[in-house]
Amino acid sequence: MLPVGLYLHYPWCLRKCPYCDFFSLPAPRDEERDQRYVTALLQDFEALKPHLAGRNVSTVFLGGGTPSLLSPKLIGQILKTLAPCLAAGAEITLELNPGSVDSAYFEAVRAQGVNRLSIGAQSFDDRLLRRLRRIHRACQIKDCVTAARAGGFDNINLDLMHGLPGQSVRQALVDLRAALELGPEHLSWYELTLEEGTLLYEERPQLPVEEELAAMEDQGFELLRRQGFAHYEISAFAREGYRCAHNENYWRFHDYLGLGAGAHSKLFVKGQTLRRSNPEDARAYCVGARGEFTAVPSTNVPFEYLLNRLRLFERIPQSDFTRCTALPFALLESKLKACAQEGLLVMDENGYELTALGRRFLNTLLERFL
Repeated sequence: MLPVGLYLHYPWCLRKCPYCDFFSLPAPRDEERDQRYVTALLQDFEALKPHLAGRNVSTVFLGGGTPSLLSPKLIGQILKTLAPCLAAGAEITLELNPGSVDSAYFEAVRAQGVNRLSIGAQSFDDRLLRRLRRIHRACQIKDCVTAARAGGFDNINLDLMHGLPGQSVRQALVDLRAALELGPEHLSWYELTLEEGTLLYEERPQLPVEEELAAMEDQGFELLRRQGFAHYEISAFAREGYRCAHNENYWRFHDYLGLGAGAHSKLFVKGQTLRRSNPEDARAYCVGARGEFTAVPSTNVPFEYLLNRLRLFERIPQSDFTRCTALPFALLESKLKACAQEGLLVMDENGYELTALGRRFLNTLLERFL
């Protein structure tokens, strides 16, 4: 059986960001609503528990939306229910936004079992934060990290974007240095993309050109390397011992159960890859609306596997594909060899991994498997 993680989606946030294409709903805090939603989450978990027979959950991620709108009491209720199924030392992450919580909140959720934070900084430039309609200011990011440290957290990720509207290479690097000065154990440093259906996509702002983006990344990657961060995934950088186990579970094409409105699950059962998507309707979810598990057609599995597996910058054994999918490596081999001939991969009889060129043109490589 493959390792398994657990994702809990909390859909509400105080304001929806114009670039966000996740299922989220702008709304004020509401303890009664949250209690109904947590009750539904835990009912969903009880229904899915048979899929955990014989194995423990190694990671939990409370994402959103803004799950730090949940009270520590409700987070404790969730984690107490999950506890019998959790592996010893399980990584338990809470997403949050600067300015939304204080040191007392950090102490309270730490006491409930949360041991990792992911803070949505996005930028340290107040002008760009306003352009992104973020609710915080740059100074609140430092205050948030300081309060988190005071609350007992020693495993903190900062989310930071580059390629923002009107952002220069110099400004992107100033942002990155500001993040590093706060001493995070992990950084998610990723390029802003305009997702169809979002407000920012409709506005079509002027973004940096390809040459500027390449310069941001080349110089940023080198800065992070010098600061002791390993670039282990497309947009993830970690100090030794602080890689995000939950996200790695996704990228290794292992199993995960998604609880909440709009949450997704993936399971490998009896030689088949199964997926489930809950409806993006919080009210319906609270009265029992759930998705059903359906099998992924075997013709689609090679693309799905590589879409995830190649995000991790490491050598992949040929045997891993069969271990995770029960399908023969021959389904990948000829196309991978063609990619190797183009310099996108290095490959031998034991395994394969992306080259620097392959990392930059990963989407081009993946298109070969559609």
